Amino acid sequence: MKRLCLVFLLYLLAPASAQYGPVVVNGSVVSPQVQNLISQRYGVRLPSGRYWYDKYCGAWGLEGGGTQGFVESGFNLYAPMPEGISGGNTGVYINGRHLPSSDVLALKRLTGTVRQGRFWVDAQGNAGYIGGPAIINLRQVAKSRGLYRRGAGVGQNYNNGGGSYRNSNTGIGVITDGQGGAMVFTP
Repeated sequence: MKRLCLVFLLYLLAPASAQYGPVVVNGSVVSPQVQNLISQRYGVRLPSGRYWYDKYCGAWGLEGGGTQGFVESGFNLYAPMPEGISGGNTGVYINGRHLPSSDVLALKRLTGTVRQGRFWVDAQGNAGYIGGPAIINLRQVAKSRGLYRRGAGVGQNYNNGGGSYRNSNTGIGVITDGQGGAMVFTP
């Protein structure tokens, strides 16, 4: 199920005209054999591209950019996440990844302040300084501010095998054509 979740999200990133080929996660190429196994097992093909994935909290994004979303944590399929994979320049690190300003701004909207330093975040939203105890639960803060509802979204399936889904929290959605193509839309 964990692999399916990550595969499905990578698949949803692909526009209808997606090119399929090399897929790189945390700097390591996903072999054609693994791509074929995923295609056979789950019925989807990964769009070519370069991605990062934080196995501790489940965050993921496009290489050189900030967080695009969260999937289940714990995948051990790829290389360790390089510190500079998302182009960070803020002095704030989470699970070893140097955060870009877009991620720090999102955290500031949630918590009010963000200090420079090295932090850990787990899959339950607990966070603290590296080597120290949890000092905040980001999910609880988001819930208390009405910013987090698990599984909040609406969707519809079409007769041709396509469908659509929109997350009520973020406004981000996807439309699939039932033929292997998909388009992501944002508010």
